[in-house]
Amino acid sequence: MNTEKKRLLTGLQPSGDLHIGNYFGALKPFVDIYQEYDSYLMVADYHALTSLRDPEQLRTNIINVVKDYLAVGVDPQKTVIFRQSANPDHTELGWILNCMVTVPFLMQAHSYKAKVDKGLEPNAGLFTYPMLQAADITLYDIDVVPVGEDQRQHLEYTREAVGKLNRAYGENLLQAPTEMILDSAGIIPGTDGAKMSKSYGNTIPLFGSTQEIEKAVMSIVTDSEGDKPEHVYAIHRLLKTEAELEPLYEEYKGRYGDLKKTLAQDLEELIAPMREKRAAITQEMVSEVLAAGAVQAQETSQHTLKKVRAAIGID
Repeated sequence: MNTEKKRLLTGLQPSGDLHIGNYFGALKPFVDIYQEYDSYLMVADYHALTSLRDPEQLRTNIINVVKDYLAVGVDPQKTVIFRQSANPDHTELGWILNCMVTVPFLMQAHSYKAKVDKGLEPNAGLFTYPMLQAADITLYDIDVVPVGEDQRQHLEYTREAVGKLNRAYGENLLQAPTEMILDSAGIIPGTDGAKMSKSYGNTIPLFGSTQEIEKAVMSIVTDSEGDKPEHVYAIHRLLKTEAELEPLYEEYKGRYGDLKKTLAQDLEELIAPMREKRAAITQEMVSEVLAAGAVQAQETSQHTLKKVRAAIGID
């Protein structure tokens, strides 16, 4: 990779089929900027274990996520696409960082509390998730991580862990990343009005059929009062400008069904070409991309981990 460029990392969990929230919150922002950076794109399969207990489904999801990356326009020759679990350096550094922070510190994580409140099992992996995520980032000397405003705390946790490790051993062992806050990566509402999430089952599928997309859109909850359905409009703004939408929403004022149908049509126009491209991507192509990415990823991470192991005394 080009070491003259700043280094960027992002990733997605293979915990289920990707949805339009993943696309607008992570995939599209990455596609728009990744060639300006020395970029790493991770399939976060260890993170998926906090909620997924089906091994066959996980294997399928891993393949599907890479197909999704390629279908939306990521060129594997211009970024490192790799699977988190193919590089054991992640879990080793994650454990080391776990030893740097306290339980009360981890208890303050917004995402942990939100997921438990939604009924997810409060397993230890979910609790220590921020430190494995910190390892994901710092293993590769990442400069910037594109996130939405609601993900800012994850980067703050990473910087805190990095600072504690560096102070404990008196060396600049790990680089603290900077968040790249993307307006487009904010909270994208799901069909129930809460943040769109595979864990909550409130998604609009990114590569669903025309019928699946329309069914999901038509199920979006709407306020019985007001002229403009808030959640429908919030999603529509991802596709068109306010100037384009205002006349439409004025024309269909109060006609929520017609507005939902228009949103479904606009989503289909966006998704159909990507869906066609995805259908041509084979499992063999995915395997080749991941094999090459694993080698490149570990070449970088081993340099970081060897430095950390020597400093803490386990080399």
